[in-house]
Amino acid sequence: MDLANFREEYTLNGLRREQLNVDPYQQFELWFQQACNANLPEPNAMSLATVSNTGEPIQRIVLLKYFDSEGFVFFTNYESKKARHIEENSQVCLLFFWIGLQRQIQIRGNAVKISQGESLKYFITRPRGSQIGAWCSQQSSIVTSRTILELKFEEIKQKFHNKEIPLPSSWGGYRVIPSSFEFWQGRENRLHDRFVYSRLQGESEWKIQRLAP
Repeated sequence: MDLANFREEYTLNGLRREQLNVDPYQQFELWFQQACNANLPEPNAMSLATVSNTGEPIQRIVLLKYFDSEGFVFFTNYESKKARHIEENSQVCLLFFWIGLQRQIQIRGNAVKISQGESLKYFITRPRGSQIGAWCSQQSSIVTSRTILELKFEEIKQKFHNKEIPLPSSWGGYRVIPSSFEFWQGRENRLHDRFVYSRLQGESEWKIQRLAP
C-alpha cells in the first residue's frame, strides 16, 4: 500500500518562545487543560517507551493518573514487561499526541516506584471491577484462553465478596521524574515549532531552546 499521498497541513497554531512558561510543568498543565477543554478522547493517554538492559525497546499506551512538580505517575503490574524493563533501565520516555490540537509533548526521565501508601490511595478510588482485574491478571504472561481470565476474575470476585479489596503486592505506581520536556506544535510546510526544556543535574532553572523541525 502506497501512503505517499497521505498528508495533512498543520495550520491551527504557531508556538513562539515568549508564549512559553519558564516552568515546563506549568506549560504542560496549560496544554493538558486545553486538550481536556477540546474534548479530545482520553487526553491522559500517553506512549511509554522502555528499553531493556539488552537494548530491546518497547512502546505501549498507558494512562497518566496524576502529575505535579515531582513528576508524572502511572500504574501497572510490577511483574509486567514494562516493570522488568524499568528495573533493568529506569530511563523512559513519555509521549502525548493530541492530533486534534496538532500537538505533541515528549518527556524523558527516570522512572521510580512510588510508595505503597501512595499506590493504595489511588487503588481505593478505582472501580471495583478494575481492582479485581489487578488481582487476576499476571500482566504480559501467556494465557491459553480468555476463559481462564474470566474464571480467575470470578474466583477473585467471590473471594472478596462483601469485603474491601486489598492492594495487590504486585501492583502499584511509577513516577517519571523528567530530565527534559519537548513541546511540539505542527506548522505548515512541515516547519513545525519545537522547544526543548532541559537542565543539568543539580540545577534549578530550565534552559529553553528551539529545535529545528
